[in-house]
Amino acid sequence: MSPQISIIVPLYNESKVFAILIKRLQALMDSLSVKIEVVMVDDGSKDDTALQMIQTSLADKRFQSVLLSRNFGHQSAVSAGMKVARGTEAVFIIDGDLQDPPELLGEFYAQLQAGYEVIYAVRKKRKESFFKKIAYNSFYRLLKKISYIDIPLDSGDFSLLSRKVVDILNKMPEESRYIRGMRAWAGFKQMGVEYERQERQAGESKYSWKMLWKLAYNGIFNFSEFPIKFITNLGFVSIAFSLIYLADTIIRKFVYGTVPQGFTALLFAIILFSGVQLLSLGIIGEYVLRIFFQVKNRPIFIISKQIVEGEEV
Repeated sequence: MSPQISIIVPLYNESKVFAILIKRLQALMDSLSVKIEVVMVDDGSKDDTALQMIQTSLADKRFQSVLLSRNFGHQSAVSAGMKVARGTEAVFIIDGDLQDPPELLGEFYAQLQAGYEVIYAVRKKRKESFFKKIAYNSFYRLLKKISYIDIPLDSGDFSLLSRKVVDILNKMPEESRYIRGMRAWAGFKQMGVEYERQERQAGESKYSWKMLWKLAYNGIFNFSEFPIKFITNLGFVSIAFSLIYLADTIIRKFVYGTVPQGFTALLFAIILFSGVQLLSLGIIGEYVLRIFFQVKNRPIFIISKQIVEGEEV
């Protein structure tokens, strides 16, 4: 019989926390009456995470192991998990570092049975560095303001999605994926559940500032028209600035008989408009880059090995 719920756990170099993760997931599955499978996705780990996954899958058939051919990134790993998940009712997405407590599944599942298709977690408190808290807080509010869809504040990938929603997300071919935005775009009946985000159980965060910037860019450029409209508005402001400066020069010439002298004003104008042009090209380049990668139509991920119910498929 197929599992009712699939728990997707993307993993990258999580050897130190793996034993704790498995212990808590096994306790969770034993405590609930629904049939559950755990889909562990190794995103090209360099430690022995993949080996521990395989050993767990061979010892406990409730655990499915998916090994990607290399590191494709967190969003692609989650997408791989959704693609192979067999849960007939829903898919539960958590992080392997246990900052997202898997024990909330029961509460989320109750909301699914109440008729909600998407139940997402809302972080009311984060146990991270001061600068990361500021960065996350600022980004979520910026995206909320400029996005053309309603992306809930302080919500990440930690969520329970109905089978219907998962099937829709699996059909979306985006190369630059931002799953929480795709989830919001899909619509359906959604609700948020507040929780306190925990500290990592072991190891260090695998999300560098560079990776966070990339994720933020995907959120802004994939779900907002603001950047491209910003160029138009910037152009109008530049033209207005130029006309005002021209009018000031004409008035000084014919009314006061003087004309601004020296290279300071000219140099300022050249630097200003050169900066505007470079910024505009950079914004357009972000869209062109996404089109470039998308039209290649390469797979979002490649699975090198998969173990289901104790057997390699």
